[in-house]
Amino acid sequence: MNPEHSWPIPPPGGWTADDLDTLPHLPPHTELIDGSLIFVSPQTLFHSRAVDFFNWGLQSLVPEGLEVLREFTIDIDRSNRPEPDVIVCRDDAVGDLAQTRLPADAVLLAIEVVSPESVGRDRETKPVKYARAGIPHFWRAENTDGRAVVYVYELDPATRKYVATGIFHDRLKVSVPFPVDLDLGAITPKRKRPE
Repeated sequence: MNPEHSWPIPPPGGWTADDLDTLPHLPPHTELIDGSLIFVSPQTLFHSRAVDFFNWGLQSLVPEGLEVLREFTIDIDRSNRPEPDVIVCRDDAVGDLAQTRLPADAVLLAIEVVSPESVGRDRETKPVKYARAGIPHFWRAENTDGRAVVYVYELDPATRKYVATGIFHDRLKVSVPFPVDLDLGAITPKRKRPE
């Protein structure tokens, strides 16, 4: 019996950040967490809308010298290359069109939109790694009873841990890393029933 797919077998010590660019036939949006490959499940409608919302919303607000990217990997260390849903980075770190990753020190904001299969990674694993890498801002968006809720964190440089600075239900309004004022209701608009 021939298997339909041959899964890559990790080398001793796990995969490295460089391996992510050279392993053949990986599914799109494969991440590297602690030397292990993480494959994402099909995304929910909320996830898709929230990622688009932050990508386009932030692009309209981002100041000169910064760039917004969606689903782009960050080099944290040799064994960790996560792919936040949206990032804001310095534009001098964005090179040619063949670039596949950014150094963590170029990232100002990482945003994760929580999916049912990624709750633990998005709430616990990734924020710890982003904080240790020195990424100054982290936002986590969740679907709570059909409404978007955004949890906003800022890095405490003394502890290299995130501190919660706000929970936003209807409108996300912050002054850092740059002024942002977004209507979260646009992620989950109310549908009118046909008459």
